[in-house]
Amino acid sequence: MNTESIISAVGFCTYTGGGNFSVLEDSLRTISDLGASAAELSLYGEELISGGRIIPSRLERLLEITRQFDLRYSVHGQIISNFMDKEHLALQKAVVRAMLELCNRVEAGILVHHCGQAKMPALTRIGDLDQMERDALAELAEVAKGYGVRIALENIFALNDAEYRQTPAKVGETVSAVNSPNVCGLIDFSHAYIECTRLGLDWREQIKAMAPVTGHLHVHDSFGRPYSMTKFYHPAEATALGIGDLHLPIGWGDIPWEEIFSELTFLPDTTLIMEITENRFATEQADSLARALKLMDLANSRRIAA
Repeated sequence: MNTESIISAVGFCTYTGGGNFSVLEDSLRTISDLGASAAELSLYGEELISGGRIIPSRLERLLEITRQFDLRYSVHGQIISNFMDKEHLALQKAVVRAMLELCNRVEAGILVHHCGQAKMPALTRIGDLDQMERDALAELAEVAKGYGVRIALENIFALNDAEYRQTPAKVGETVSAVNSPNVCGLIDFSHAYIECTRLGLDWREQIKAMAPVTGHLHVHDSFGRPYSMTKFYHPAEATALGIGDLHLPIGWGDIPWEEIFSELTFLPDTTLIMEITENRFATEQADSLARALKLMDLANSRRIAA
């Protein structure tokens, strides 16, 4: 662990394919060739877990691939991971346990876990959902401790008022309440921007509240516009309108990255991962990496000055 820097590694998430590892391997080779120092393994799409159990032969193939590259790894858990899912909570926990074991095997220090989601309950029941998630995180933090892994709780946006999601500041409160060195926050800046636009909140204040417990970052650009429409015939149409969670190259949206990284301080040894998805932005990756390295320098220079 590098405790001298706030941000100690910068890289990209891997693309997901059909579960046969070919896309993963090519993606890691691209990330390595670009000169990035980190990669987030999108293992939710690689058919590594069946019924909560790791498939040994698939794991060995994964290790053959990851050992080829000198990269600092994190792992992105299930997109549908949800510790507010009372009906399937035991199954959800089993998959997270398996994902933590995968982190250990690939020597990844972070498991990305999405914050909880549920149908919007009566206001008096929201506390029950929050506590369910906190209890599960505390339980799995003990498993993570045995592997030397941190669970990074990521802020997500709701699609409408019928859905309950915690605001970024509330995600930070959850991490603080769990109070484990094996649980940290993960700020996804675009998600925060979209959710706060939807709720009429000051998104910069929300991420500022979450930053002190944050040890992992997801960076990709957008315009912070909620999904006021969802039917697009091509992803480029959503980009043209600037609607939704676009996962654009840095500079394509209107997030003031330099201001943010000049202002916020995260936990030491934080990794910055760009979730610039799909190969349609392959030609923009080098420029985004250069921009991200400058953001890293902005954050780290304040620590040196202090």
